[in-house]
Amino acid sequence: MAAKQRKLALGVFLTRHGHHPGAWRQPGSASSGRPDFRYWAELVKTAERGKLDTAFFADFVGIAGDSTKGIERRHAFLDFEPLTLTAALAAVTDRIGLVATVNTNFDHPYSLARRFAALDHISGGRIGWNIVSSLADGAASSFGVEQPLTHSERYERASEFVDVARDLWDSWDDDAFDHADRDSGRYLDASAVHPVHHDGKYFHLDTILDASRPIQGHPVFAQAGNSEVGRDFAAKYAEMIYAAAQFLEEAQRFYADVKGRMAKYGRDPDTLKVMPGLSFAIGSSRQEAQDKFSALEDAVDFSGELNLMGQDVSAYPLDGPLPDLPEPENGKGRWKQLTALARRENLTIRQLFLRFNAVRGHRVVIGTPVDIADQIQDWFERDAADGFNLIPPLLPSSLTEFVDLVVPELQRRGLFRTEYDGTTLRDHLGLPRPRIAVGVDRPAAEAGVLAAVS
Repeated sequence: MAAKQRKLALGVFLTRHGHHPGAWRQPGSASSGRPDFRYWAELVKTAERGKLDTAFFADFVGIAGDSTKGIERRHAFLDFEPLTLTAALAAVTDRIGLVATVNTNFDHPYSLARRFAALDHISGGRIGWNIVSSLADGAASSFGVEQPLTHSERYERASEFVDVARDLWDSWDDDAFDHADRDSGRYLDASAVHPVHHDGKYFHLDTILDASRPIQGHPVFAQAGNSEVGRDFAAKYAEMIYAAAQFLEEAQRFYADVKGRMAKYGRDPDTLKVMPGLSFAIGSSRQEAQDKFSALEDAVDFSGELNLMGQDVSAYPLDGPLPDLPEPENGKGRWKQLTALARRENLTIRQLFLRFNAVRGHRVVIGTPVDIADQIQDWFERDAADGFNLIPPLLPSSLTEFVDLVVPELQRRGLFRTEYDGTTLRDHLGLPRPRIAVGVDRPAAEAGVLAAVS
């Protein structure tokens, strides 16, 4: 029997103006930061026209009261709350998956499980959850958190949160509400319900979810942690991981490491799609592409607060080296990437800001559609990625160019679909639908591994 051919996965991370800090100053970008649903709908429809697997929406919860000094000359990521936005987008799209970020620090498994169950039904099974447990200073102050959990404690809480949410989605058999008998008066079979009795460190529940099981069983789980505990969390739960890697060898090591950790959780490595971020500038020639990207770089304003991964470096010489700074409590893995890049290439703070902050530490490919497709194919075929989460530097034009110019090239090479094969996000990604596991003891390894590596 022939081996099953791997499918290239492609998603897009959407923001208001594009990801580059110079994007909002370019002609053709959104002229306002005012919420505009029609704008977002057109972006997602463009992605769906390109047969992309997902449109992904981040969430930056809470802004410190004095943080306007950091954004008054740079565009802010302020727009729609992701779950509300995905509900509306589900009504104007048909196939593309919609992945919303929800932070486990500011929610409860029961309320979140209800909302995601509703969204999965509304969308016809196209919802994904990007699981985030970071806690920025602005978020802590916005929610009145005076004693934040440590990095390892937040992952521990997130692990328990996801376990409870999975049990809640499994409260009902898939067909629990399909056999109402008018003649007998029996609406449902009591054996189709699985009450959740949970008494954990962070959550205590004795309940049944008041929502039908999602179409996908559970939303598709996405995650982006790169620290040791983050990688282990991904190996245990994630079905998509938004990685960040600048170089092929770095991406290959990450790919092998995360997938190699999955066996201890009894998981098949094929059930996790490793999707590094990929930014790009596309032109009819390499020079045209470079000119486009240079225009973005030239528009970056370095006045005011200069923030690198939560670290204010405004007091240091812009054209001097990155000083030795303490590791932040949030984004530990990404901070290690940043500092390693700075030392590896002897970058100044200015250069590092442009290289790292412009596209959040992701790889940038500048060239023709063929050049972009070559890079995608190379990483895909050399086990550095199962696909990519696209990071368009300028919207809407960067996404339109990718869909119209790069996608057809990938299709000609047989790497990417020409039509959607199924209807759900799990169908698109070739992921199994989870079985109901309430009442089944989780592997003993699951209980202690995260604590052991934290």
